[in-house]
Amino acid sequence: MQIKKHLRSIVVIAALAVVPGAALAAGGKAEHPKHVHWHFAGPFGQFDKEAVQRGFQVYKTVCASCHGLELVSYRNLGQKGGPFHLDECPAGIPDTVDCSNPNDNPVVKAIAAEYQVEDGPDDSGDMFRRPALPSDRLPNPYPNEQIARLANNGALPPDLSLITKARHGGANYIYSLLVGYEDAPDTVNVAVGQYYNPYFPGDMAPNIKEEFLGEDGYPVEGVKVPLGGVLAMAPPLSDGMVDYEYDDVPETVDQYAKDVTEFLAWAAEPKMEARKALGVMSMAYLLILCGLIYWSYRAVWSDQKH
Repeated sequence: MQIKKHLRSIVVIAALAVVPGAALAAGGKAEHPKHVHWHFAGPFGQFDKEAVQRGFQVYKTVCASCHGLELVSYRNLGQKGGPFHLDECPAGIPDTVDCSNPNDNPVVKAIAAEYQVEDGPDDSGDMFRRPALPSDRLPNPYPNEQIARLANNGALPPDLSLITKARHGGANYIYSLLVGYEDAPDTVNVAVGQYYNPYFPGDMAPNIKEEFLGEDGYPVEGVKVPLGGVLAMAPPLSDGMVDYEYDDVPETVDQYAKDVTEFLAWAAEPKMEARKALGVMSMAYLLILCGLIYWSYRAVWSDQKH
């Protein structure tokens, strides 16, 4: 029985590898990501500062235990366009402090001081740990890839610095993945430590239960290969797991997913607002220039007869 089961799996895999049409018919796709109206979308879009702040709180509380942000420094949080940027210092800060400088931003310094980083060597040649500074990068939860895989049953949690740029569908995909976990259909097997998500790209054909396979190794009539795939990350969010400071913001999976996605979109492109502003100004300049060139053309050639 086991040999027969393995042979059927080999037949299915070989068919998917050799015949492109078979792969399309058998699955290998995911649900199209849900469409969300993001504040930062479009040529005039801007980040919702409060949403990015809440998203950082969700990242720090939930995501940071497995996923790093290796390309983000604490001071980026306080730069212009960042979630904790300050134009002026809050009350109680001396006038000599320039809080618009992210390295002197009291909020950024307080956030960084919550973490310990390795530094050195000291005068004795030893490495030591100290509170993080705004110039330090956010720490990786694991010292190396091997330990990361050991802690996650062989899976390597991806760095989230550019995750919204690195995945097809961008922010919509990240949001859909976070809210899209559901029980696998009864026609498939999901191994222990694996979790079904219809928005995660994969191929569920090898997971079809034996009783739903025909003699040719394909699903019997009426049995469809589910869209999506399985991943090693358990559903990371649940209602009420993060306490927001805002009373009017719901503490739900949907809200957490939107906020952390907005934060990750900012992390992937912290200079987006400045880039869009420069683009709009450049387009306005080019339109004015085109008008002046056309007016000059008409003025120069107006006395010429056809």
